[in-house]
Amino acid sequence: MNLDAYRDSSEEFLAALNGEYYRHYAGLKDEFEIEAIYERHQELFTRAAVEELREQAAVPAPGTDERRRRRMLLGFAVEGHLGQATKTIEAELARREAEASIELDGERIGYRESTVAQANEPDGDRRARIEEARLSVTEHDLNPLHREMLEHQHELAQELGYPSYRDMCAALQGLDLDALHRQTERFGASTESSYATVVEPELQRTLGIGLDGLRRSDLPRFFRAADTDPSFPADRLTWSFIETARGLGIDVAAQSGVILDTERRPKKSPRAFCAPVRAPGEVYLVIAPVGGRDDFSTLFHEGGHTEHFANVDPALPFEFRQLGDNAITEAYAFLFQHLVEDPEWLRRRLGVDDDGELALSARASRLVYLRRYTAKFAYELELHGADGGAVDALADRYAELLSAAVRVEWPRQMFLADVDPGFYCTAYLRAWALETHLRGHLRQRFGVAWFEDPKAGKTLRALWHDGQRLTPEELLHELTGERLDFTVLLEDLGLD
Repeated sequence: MNLDAYRDSSEEFLAALNGEYYRHYAGLKDEFEIEAIYERHQELFTRAAVEELREQAAVPAPGTDERRRRRMLLGFAVEGHLGQATKTIEAELARREAEASIELDGERIGYRESTVAQANEPDGDRRARIEEARLSVTEHDLNPLHREMLEHQHELAQELGYPSYRDMCAALQGLDLDALHRQTERFGASTESSYATVVEPELQRTLGIGLDGLRRSDLPRFFRAADTDPSFPADRLTWSFIETARGLGIDVAAQSGVILDTERRPKKSPRAFCAPVRAPGEVYLVIAPVGGRDDFSTLFHEGGHTEHFANVDPALPFEFRQLGDNAITEAYAFLFQHLVEDPEWLRRRLGVDDDGELALSARASRLVYLRRYTAKFAYELELHGADGGAVDALADRYAELLSAAVRVEWPRQMFLADVDPGFYCTAYLRAWALETHLRGHLRQRFGVAWFEDPKAGKTLRALWHDGQRLTPEELLHELTGERLDFTVLLEDLGLD
């Protein structure tokens, strides 16, 4: 195998795939035409290509950049091998999602728009009816495809010689899933007694209900935090991001190839995303505005991704620019997102003197997310394990774990739709920890207003320049000498 030729073709494939992802999920086109893209690059993902890359990955000495590159290429090839086999299902799933709608009181709402409708709906009973209609579409129209895709992924992992899909992901990504699970379990146990103390007052303030009256359908409204809208005016949304970047010495408007897509479209995904078609050179930041703090939080999160990919060294190998451990880019995204709850940033950028109310609201939301993801991770370990059993049998287990973590009756119908491929939940979990370490480092070096110091921007650009060459553990050790540890999240939440 000519590895250089394989790398060039891989980059072209990924650019085409990410471009198609952007156009479909931004609501610019109805079809998600990935099948033709896979067909044009089918030689990249054959069983023979995977086997040859597996042999090639073991040749360079451990710890060398060439070893890293080949391991990343192997992971890319395996992911593509599974994607090739499930591309028709994935395209049909995207089509159904885009075309699906629910009807409520004579009003038709797009399936993808329905979570936005929930977030903006002040009536709790109407939010619940939106949820019921959404879950019906999920269960009857989408879950059969989710199930078929998952079963294919599990079968293919074993055909490639891995004991299970779980083992495959751990091996390809170099993850110690058991060690991470022990850390997340400790976090869950450590926050059990304080969960109600942190979350309940904010539920009462924002929704007028406590945990006993909370329904899953209320959470989009809770995260929306509509009562904080006066502090987060819509006309300051994009401006605040541009000005924050400017404070770090970054001129967003002058960045070649960075496109901010904030327009509302009926079929636009409610789930914001960054599409690095080429890193650097063509990077899309896409959000579907909901209103208030949630828009700021989402824009800054995706803005963190965007700045990371836009500032990658163009001379880096393809693997380090667009592959690697996604916990790295998620950490940069969380770093920017956290600014939206930072009292100093609120004062300097939005003129808001927070008396603690905004910080308490953001803290409660963050704790809900962290506990939800620890439960999601525990569920996916069972789902993707060798002895996971029949897929449908785990629907109740999913509901049990999520309900216990968030303390709300969680819908079992989401047990397949709530699963991202490749244990992506571990990227979020490790990124939350890395971001907390990184934020502490920036505050220590540049002060509480680090986001206004071009020297902090220079530090970040140096990190971004390296793409995703390192793992989060390696990056943190090189930066501060610390070990990546979940206890830092307890300290950051004031729960240690």
